[in-house]
Amino acid sequence: MSRPLLLGLLLLSPLAQAAEPESPHDLAYSLGVRLGERLHEEVPDLQLEALLKGLSDAYRGGTLELPAARIEQLQAAHEARMAEAERLHTREIAAETRFLVEEKAKPGVRELPGGLLVSVLHAGQPNAPRPRAGGEVRVRYSGRLADGSLFDANEAPQWFKLDSVIAGWRQALVEMPVGAKWRLVIPSALAYGAEGAGDLIPPYAPLVFELELLDSR
Repeated sequence: MSRPLLLGLLLLSPLAQAAEPESPHDLAYSLGVRLGERLHEEVPDLQLEALLKGLSDAYRGGTLELPAARIEQLQAAHEARMAEAERLHTREIAAETRFLVEEKAKPGVRELPGGLLVSVLHAGQPNAPRPRAGGEVRVRYSGRLADGSLFDANEAPQWFKLDSVIAGWRQALVEMPVGAKWRLVIPSALAYGAEGAGDLIPPYAPLVFELELLDSR
């Protein structure tokens, strides 16, 4: 989110608590790690070569490639974008929370660990096999956003590897007997999270699936 890129403020607390003696290399590397994590969160497509050049020029007191006024202008524009993104994400998180609370209150809904909400539409055979972790499943499904808009569905059953699907699917499928059909309400943390998925799924979007398990191997 929107925070100044000040290494001292960013790392003062953890470094102050360090008990082991520090080497110059390890200190520099740890500063780079924390800065890299922050920058990856804020600007995932950042040009690292330009970043390292600017960092080196400023640290060594060298001649800068850009005038100070241009640097301030770029920084102000970046901070404004971060503030707008934070405002939008706050609204998206609140909308997700409201939706999940409403869904959880519906009759017949069961909550699994992590907030996954399950409604059994068809129980399947009681003694039917269940998928094993790391196995494959043959399913029919449809997926919708919280507003009911369809973003994905398969007309014919498909095989998927369990380790290739979102966490909400993995968690549900290993509990489903073959022949079962469940309605899943998947929190964004078990789906595509803060990043979303392209133009189809926005950040912090809970997903609603009707998922039918036809076979497993």
